[in-house]
Amino acid sequence: MPQTHVSCLANSKPRVLLKQKGGELVIIVLWADYKTPAIPRTPRRRDGRDSSRLSRFQFAKRSMLPPIPVLADYGISPTHGFLPDVLPLTRLPDPYYNKWEAVVANLQALILSKRLRGVVDRLPVLSTIGLEHDAEWRRAYMLLCFMAHGYIWGGDSPSERLPPSISIPLLKVSEHLEVPPVATYAAVCLWNFKPLFMDENIDNLENLASLTTFTGAIDESWFYLVSVAMEARGAPIIPLMLTAIAAARENDAAAVTRCLHTFAERLDDLTTLLQRMHESCDPHIFYHRIRPFLAGSKNMAEAGLPNGVLYEDGSGSETYRQYAGGSNAQSSLIQFFDIVLGIEHRPTGEKKPSRNDDDREGRAPPPKHNFIMEMRRYMPGPHARFLNDVQVVANIRDFVERNQDDRPLCIAYDACLSMLRHLRDKHIAIVTRYIVVPSREVRARSRSPEATRRRLNLATASRQQPQGIAYDARGAAAEQEAAAGKKGGNLKGTGGTALISFLKQARDETGEPAVEEWTKRFMSRVVKTEGQGDFFAGKPDEGAGLQVQAPTEEVELPGLAGTWTMDEDVGGICNY
Repeated sequence: MPQTHVSCLANSKPRVLLKQKGGELVIIVLWADYKTPAIPRTPRRRDGRDSSRLSRFQFAKRSMLPPIPVLADYGISPTHGFLPDVLPLTRLPDPYYNKWEAVVANLQALILSKRLRGVVDRLPVLSTIGLEHDAEWRRAYMLLCFMAHGYIWGGDSPSERLPPSISIPLLKVSEHLEVPPVATYAAVCLWNFKPLFMDENIDNLENLASLTTFTGAIDESWFYLVSVAMEARGAPIIPLMLTAIAAARENDAAAVTRCLHTFAERLDDLTTLLQRMHESCDPHIFYHRIRPFLAGSKNMAEAGLPNGVLYEDGSGSETYRQYAGGSNAQSSLIQFFDIVLGIEHRPTGEKKPSRNDDDREGRAPPPKHNFIMEMRRYMPGPHARFLNDVQVVANIRDFVERNQDDRPLCIAYDACLSMLRHLRDKHIAIVTRYIVVPSREVRARSRSPEATRRRLNLATASRQQPQGIAYDARGAAAEQEAAAGKKGGNLKGTGGTALISFLKQARDETGEPAVEEWTKRFMSRVVKTEGQGDFFAGKPDEGAGLQVQAPTEEVELPGLAGTWTMDEDVGGICNY
């Protein structure tokens, strides 16, 4: 029986292919106009350079590129994003953990009556063996974090030691979930919400409620829920931009453009949600009542925690640990935006590095010990790994730069940069109103004759605070310096102008990759921001006219990629 074979008469036109099919000899003639598949060529760049060599190289190495991350491998939902796909539990099902549930159910009353520490000290050390599903582990983590921060900050002065009833199970739960044993963004936002109506979307603020708060105030719930709604509204961007990365690998500019259009529209939605913060969160209540409970234990010597907080691990040994407080910088979603758009942040004063376009995709950037990477340590482990893996395959910026003659593509990319920059503008306004203005008011009051006479120390100050809230000794230090006539140090972190410079640099860096010249000019404009008291409603109040500008003194600003230290009365949502 004849064997099936294929032969090609090379170097001749027409080409003849001989095939044995079903016992018959089939002759296939390929005429001279037949063309073999060609490696795709990209248009010339606007600067006249031919980028076809780059395209051929990428085409040849396409099979060697790392795979695009699959969301399910990281516990990320295509509909809920970094929020859990299974809604957070409202209670642990095992009655063994009823004592934890009882404490947190009465957390506000116990803090107000200053009895929380006594109750927690009498709690037994519960095992984590009864926790089964991920939702139960997340619920346990949230309960323990709220108890821990209530214990530390809910007395007349901060407690530098966590009792074993909290520290031992918290360390075990944190290890299981790959998160630090501290109240992170995941604890207070991602895993701390419930929908009011199951048939409605969770990106609707009117359909959300917080499971637990320190104060019981609507302001605190609203502060958390704005972030939850933004996470839910931004969730579809994650699979969308992974699709865009795949389309860029296939040189499908039309598909990438469509993805960028949708991305820009969603960013606009997120900005609208962020601007709703003022509706139910009062700046005064946030700064003085909510913010202290979110503080961490790192760089908190002035607050009474020079060494951090002492954790017992169950083996009989105790170790001081220092962690940053809860911060929206720990949101994986915002870092994802920067990564997929190719936005690069650097320390202040560092020059913009030259880009090597020849072989960027497929190689991770060199690791840096900076602010961005530090905040990833406070994200759930799978989420942080997802960001690292996306950073390896991100190619949208490179793809746009190689196709600069495709105006719809470039305009769509620049629109995303513009929308993200606008979001950061609004965030600066929020920080000004909720952090900078109140901190200036505290400093102004500290210079009054009455404050000079008091010379408050930590203990006396705490008794004059609203009951149940530990006094922020950083404010006391500022008052003492003012009373003594000392020149205060520059505010850093969330406490003042250094933070504004930090956020403004992040905003400006967002516009740097813009392709269109008009977009570059538009986003490089210098706009003077007036941090007026109630600028959302157009009503002036105390602190109106605050100039949000860089300090006039020479200040070392580490920038978004730097490591922030704390000075004077800083801390809170972004304290580090």
